[in-house]
Amino acid sequence: MAEPLAIADNDRFTFGFYFQALTRILGSPRQFFSELPENVGFGKSFGFLLISSLFFTGASLTCINEKPVLMAGILLINAVGMPLIAAGIGFMSMTMTIGKRVTFTRLFAVYAFAAGVTLLASWIPLFVWLTEPWKWLLIATGMVKGCGFKWMQAFLIIGLSLFVLVLFFWSLGPVILYVRGLGA
Repeated sequence: MAEPLAIADNDRFTFGFYFQALTRILGSPRQFFSELPENVGFGKSFGFLLISSLFFTGASLTCINEKPVLMAGILLINAVGMPLIAAGIGFMSMTMTIGKRVTFTRLFAVYAFAAGVTLLASWIPLFVWLTEPWKWLLIATGMVKGCGFKWMQAFLIIGLSLFVLVLFFWSLGPVILYVRGLGA
């Protein structure tokens, strides 16, 4: 059996930690999330997400021909920002439905590690149909094993989060069309 992952020893991110965490999440996500320490910091989980996001951005640029610098910025902000936003909405959903059970940094760590792993394959065209459900399943596993939720609670929080995210982006549709019309 491998020694526990040293997440909370210090909150400094290293590439050794990245590859160790990646290997453990891919090998046994239940064990990885159950070994998350209570005082997991923001630095290592954000560093993990950032490195995966940089890889995702670079790999995605192989499929993009127009305005690569602009697209790289958009892809990177999206890859880092969406797990942060989803964790925030998940935290609010958790607080409103089952009460505050864990800290935001702990919940963000679950979202960041799950998203970071799936970003490594998300750049491949049409793989989003595999990686998105996998990401949300990893998040549910992290909530159950790492945060102590029941499966129904995890799926309730995820369902509410997805509902709010879809409503948010749906409501942005008219604004985006209006802004596009100004540029024409």
